[in-house]
Amino acid sequence: MATPAPPVTPMFPPKSNANITTQSAHPLSLLPKCTSLRELKQLQAFAIKTHLHNDIYVLTKFINFCTLNPTTTSMQHAHHLFDQIPQPDIVLFNTMARGYARTDTPLLAFTLFTQILLSGIFPDDYTFPSLLKACASCKALEEGRQLHCLAIKLGLSENVYVCPTLINMYTACNEMDCARRVFDKISQPCVVTYNAMITGYARGSRPNEALSLFRELQARNLKPTDVTMLSVLSSCSLLGALDLGKWLHEYVTKSGLDRFVKVNTALIDMYAKCGSLDDAVCVFQKMAVRDTQAWSAMIMAYAIHGHGPKAMSLFKEMRKAGIKPDEITFLGLLYACSHTGLVEEGFEYFYSMRDKYGVIPGIKHYGCMVDLLGRAGRLEEAYEFIVGLPIRPTPIFWRTLLSACGSHGNVELGKRVLEHIFELDDSHGGDYVILSNLCARAGRWEDVNNVRKLMGERGVVKVPGCSSVEVNNVVHEFFSGDGVHSVSTKLHQALDELVKELKMVGYVPDTSLVFHADMEDEEKEVILRYHSEKLAITFGLLNTPPGTTIRVVKNLRVCADCHSAAKLISFIFNRQIILRDVQRFHHFKDGKCSCEDFW
Repeated sequence: MATPAPPVTPMFPPKSNANITTQSAHPLSLLPKCTSLRELKQLQAFAIKTHLHNDIYVLTKFINFCTLNPTTTSMQHAHHLFDQIPQPDIVLFNTMARGYARTDTPLLAFTLFTQILLSGIFPDDYTFPSLLKACASCKALEEGRQLHCLAIKLGLSENVYVCPTLINMYTACNEMDCARRVFDKISQPCVVTYNAMITGYARGSRPNEALSLFRELQARNLKPTDVTMLSVLSSCSLLGALDLGKWLHEYVTKSGLDRFVKVNTALIDMYAKCGSLDDAVCVFQKMAVRDTQAWSAMIMAYAIHGHGPKAMSLFKEMRKAGIKPDEITFLGLLYACSHTGLVEEGFEYFYSMRDKYGVIPGIKHYGCMVDLLGRAGRLEEAYEFIVGLPIRPTPIFWRTLLSACGSHGNVELGKRVLEHIFELDDSHGGDYVILSNLCARAGRWEDVNNVRKLMGERGVVKVPGCSSVEVNNVVHEFFSGDGVHSVSTKLHQALDELVKELKMVGYVPDTSLVFHADMEDEEKEVILRYHSEKLAITFGLLNTPPGTTIRVVKNLRVCADCHSAAKLISFIFNRQIILRDVQRFHHFKDGKCSCEDFW
């Protein structure tokens, strides 16, 4: 005999029929107290009992509740309620579209959109923003273009609500030129429109264009918002432009935008990525309110500058303050452990993420663990870690291990790893270069020739090294090889003299890093001499006063020869050199580097 189901506890006591028309008994009177979809369904049941289930006003309020903090389940119920309305208007559809745009299935809004178009209802200027946000969230470019065409037909393409979301849709789909054309057609763009374009450039790693638009915004006497400053500070971070970043900090303070926690957090991130850890610490310490993101940004700042113990100490302070860590917090901690060789501590943090703090590891966390093992020389463990992942390995996991194979000279494992990479992506020039160099160091020139031949057959090119240095608010870029075949200039002459001076104090060019069997050591020395890092540092020496810190940003990993040269330059000229490469910061001072040659 089946056990009867327990009765559902009502949210409120039943009312007598005499009172059902009073305000207190109306289903909507209890809607503000409703906290879940289950409770909403109880209200809906009461609406049916009181014959209000077909009332459009009641149904609309129920739909609004479902779309307020939308989930897949709540949106399914909202859609069910929507279908009960015989003639829904565009306002109600806009509510549904806003809800769908904030779920994991945003394109379901288009199924509904097709229905209302077929029923003869025309979209308004509030319809397009939600639909375009849906396209942006899942990079649905074709649907976004169709919406753009429809907006043009309806005369809404330059609408103040439509334009920013059009720009955002195109930038999210990596169609920056299309976004810019939309922007340029606006005769009087507002600050929201500027924000959309500036944010697009910043997220698309085009910081110069973002900063140029920011200056244009100021020239139009438009007042930047906190959103503007987040993207502009992010652009400074990408460039490593500290002087500009400091000016922006002053602007933020004067305009009162430092009252926003997110802006202060962006300042911490900017200073850290521009190489000024002291300024990042100063901003953090002055913050009256610090949320999880602010603590995480400071932990990450310590991590990328090689201060692992400080990052871990700050995490303890964060816990004492009662702040719950998130995925970025643990990313910073794992990064700190990786760059200081703290393998066991790294594993403790990794396992505590899920077990103690309920934070699910993501791709970047797994990548940090591979890096942690790889840097420590535990290459086979790193390989097994990747193979045993609960998710499908991405090329970045294998590339991290390939780089470690290169650092530790493991040719055979490097070859196995490259096979995994090629199964996923064979277009990345750096992969071929790492294996080629690895084989060359082992004297396996036949393998080197095979790799280079494969590169040629597949049309793969090596990414040139590029370093930048900021002098007088101007960022100057240099590429490896500049000067090898060019007419001698002041910069190249200065670099030639610098190398002579370095040799007098013990510098020996590491020609083993130039992997050409048929090249003489003298030719190899010339190639090493004109690496982008040395060009940028020399330019800094020539164009800044004695004692000034030189800050260099490189797009690749700093080479060992430039690393050795930078240590000697810091000693000879009594300069601090802060070099940010693709992996971390190197602080050169008094002939030493903060990484202690572990990078």
